[in-house]
This record gives sequence, C-alpha cells and structure tokens, in this order.
Amino acid sequence: MAKILVTGSTGFIGKRLVYQLLEQGHEVYALSRIRGIEPKILGNPRLHVLYGDLRDPTAMEPIPKEIEAAYYLVHSMASIVENLVEEEKKTALNFVSLIERTGCKQIIYLGGIIEDEAQLSPHLRSRLAVEAVLKESKVAYTILRASIIIGSGSASFEIIRDLVEKLPIMTPPRWIHSRCNPIAVRDVLFYLTGVLLNSACYRKTFDIGGPVEMSFKEALLKYARLRKLKRVVIDVPLLTPRLSSYWLVLITSVPFSICKHLVESLRQNTRTLNHSIEAVLPHQCISYEEAIRLAFQKIAQNEVVSTWVDAWDLKTVNADIEDYIRVPKEGCFKDVKIVKITVPISEAQRRIWSIGGVQGWYSMNWTWKVRGLIDQLVGGKGLNRGRRDPHKLEVGDAVDFWRVILADEKKQHLILYAEMKLPGEAWLEFQIDEAKGALKQTATFRPKGVWGRLYWYLSFVFHLVIFNNMAKAIAQKK
Repeated sequence: MAKILVTGSTGFIGKRLVYQLLEQGHEVYALSRIRGIEPKILGNPRLHVLYGDLRDPTAMEPIPKEIEAAYYLVHSMASIVENLVEEEKKTALNFVSLIERTGCKQIIYLGGIIEDEAQLSPHLRSRLAVEAVLKESKVAYTILRASIIIGSGSASFEIIRDLVEKLPIMTPPRWIHSRCNPIAVRDVLFYLTGVLLNSACYRKTFDIGGPVEMSFKEALLKYARLRKLKRVVIDVPLLTPRLSSYWLVLITSVPFSICKHLVESLRQNTRTLNHSIEAVLPHQCISYEEAIRLAFQKIAQNEVVSTWVDAWDLKTVNADIEDYIRVPKEGCFKDVKIVKITVPISEAQRRIWSIGGVQGWYSMNWTWKVRGLIDQLVGGKGLNRGRRDPHKLEVGDAVDFWRVILADEKKQHLILYAEMKLPGEAWLEFQIDEAKGALKQTATFRPKGVWGRLYWYLSFVFHLVIFNNMAKAIAQKK
C-alpha cells in the first residue's frame, strides 16, 4: 500500500477521502491547518496528522520524503478573499514547491467543470489558475473536474434541500436554467481513489458527473417529487449574482461566502462533455435520485461523516485551537450560572451534548433565531447550519453559530467558541461537577473597544433571563 498526503483533510471531501484511503490499507498523512482537530480515527496507526498552512510554508511541519501521491483539496470557499486568483495561485505554488522535494509521483486535484473559459468569475478563474500551476509541476498531475456534488453535508445538497423543503413557491434567478450532471459524493470518492497511482491517468484532465444531464430547476423539481412535495418555480431573471447570494443566505443554511462562490459556478453549465475517464475507469455512477435517497439515509442514521461547515475561516481564528480552549480571564465579562442538577447526571450530560440544531437552546428559542437572522444579515454564520449529528459532538464540529473546541465526555466538559459577528470574542462553557451534583455554565465575552463593552451591557438583560433558564432546563426536571 502507498503513503498518501491529503491536504484539506478536515473538509467535506477531504475527511471522507481520509476514511476511504485508510479502509483501502494506505498510510495517510493528513494536513490540517488547525492544530487540535483530529478525526475520530486518529488511533489508526496508519493515520498521521501534519499541521501547517500552505499559505505560509515556513510554518509547515515537514512532509515525509517517501510520500508517493498527494491530493490537493485546498480552496477558499469558506471566506471572501480579495485577489482570489492570486491567493489561490500562490498557495498552489507553495504546495508544488514542497511536493517537488519529495518522491511524490502524482498530484491529484479536484476542481469544477468549466465549459466556457471566456467569461469566468474570479472563483472559477482561481480554479483554472490552480490547474495551470499543477500542470507546470515536475510531478505528474491528474485533474478531476466535477459537476455539483450531492451527498449528506454537501453545500449543493443543503441548498437544494433548504429551497425545496422551505419554499412552496420558489422565485430563483435565471441561473436556474444552467445545465449540470449532479454526481453523488460516493462516485466522486470512487474516481479520487481510482486514479490514485494509475499511470493511465497521469497528466490527464477528466470531467466527472452523474449519468443524467439536467437544469438546476429540474434538480429542484426532482427533489420535490422524491420528497412528495408540490412546488412551483417562477423565474426572476432580474436578480444579480450578489442579490442571488443574499437570497440564498436568507433561505438556506449556507453562508454568504459559499453562496457567492456557488452562484458564480451555477451561472455556468457544468455538463460532463469530456467522457474520457470512462475508458480508463469504467464505472456506472448512481442516479441523482439515488444520491438524494442515500443522503437522507445517512442523515436518518446519524452517519454524516463530514459537512460543508467543517472548514474553519482562518482569517478570524488562530491556527492553534489550544489558544481557545484556555478561556481567558483577564479583560473579560463573564456570566456564570451554577445550578443544582436534579435529573440523572447522564441525562444532564445528554442534554448538553444535544444542544443547538434541531434541539435548540432550551430557553426562548425564538430569541436565538432572531439573533441568528441578524448574524446572517451582517454576513455571519447564523443558526441555519445546525449540527452534523443530533447527539454526538467532536472537536471542530459546528453547532449553529458556535464551534466545538473542547468536548470531553469523561470530564463532562464542553466549550463552544462563537463564530457569529461580534465586537469581540465569546465562549460558552458547560461543566458538570458530579461530586457537588451541579452544572456550571459560563458565558465569557472579551470585548474589542467601546463597541464591545456596549454590546455586552445591551445584551446583559437577555443573558440574565435566557442563560439562567437554559442552565435550569439542562440541569433540572422539566
């Protein structure tokens, strides 16, 4: 078996790819930009986590010389980046420079299908720029260009699901007529692993997509039929891409940055016109409808391995999660609630580990929804992204507009870090003192300037009621 490097290993595709490569017996070196976020399978002796940011190769941990192949799954979907093309090109050049110092035989890149290179958005031009960098490398490349990817946790699937489930009448813009070949995430993984160290795939570019071409409008209506929902779609051709992005933000769980990139992509056709991969890797991709059924099956069984929310925005956080686990004491406002636990300790812990998402926040959920809507309107995460699993938490998981930075079930200690738009930084901490039979709930806010202090004082009355009721709802009988 081979030694494989996977960049973007904590993302939607990367995390699933790491699992699959390990199942196939490979030795995997998973590159993570955030120190402290490791997959559940870290105990696997064939998995090694490397830390570093390809934007700063001087701070990278060394890549083993003996790696044989490397997956390049890095991109800036999670944030709005100025000079995106140059930033992506620079990161790719850093990657190539590091890889060329090893014995790597193949670089595998997952990008998007591009039919017309004449009028490309910055996002799509950045993808082409990365391809150009990889093609100039001394290492053989294999480029897979995918149509929209359907799977539990994919941004495309979440947008389709939210639009159809929430809106009996949909008024999308003209990009709804763009053509695509939706592909299941399992088929993407088949191709990603199938081209691995396959010499017939060296220095080749392939399109990958599902078996049926359709418009995005047809994709919405097919989803509706599958879910037995009656839906009407009315075109609104006047909506600009930016307005389209805001429209999606208000309806779906996907933030503005990703909506913006997806809208730019959706304006272009992503049909699989190049079928050359069929001669190298014969494979029957599953249908769009089957991909949706499988996605719901994974959701129902709480087996969602990764989601689009797994990626962190490193423009707003440090690269070491340990910096956030040590909740600051100086220069902070704190709201501490200590409540006697009157339910079984196991039940109190279950409630803590189930917080957010469908369960909600145990106290005045409507106020949390209003706060989430305000956050979305100012470009934040909002509440719509929910959580990966309704009952289980891992470090790095998103919980609405919070991020899990500590989830120690043995010590009954959970710390969430706020990813909402704030004039400061915020932590929400839950800790059970089993000896005293008490729950300690701590909200910590480190303000930035006068606006931060004003924000805390204006919200204090809400903390007084909502946080107190939330602690009681967790610790005591309803």
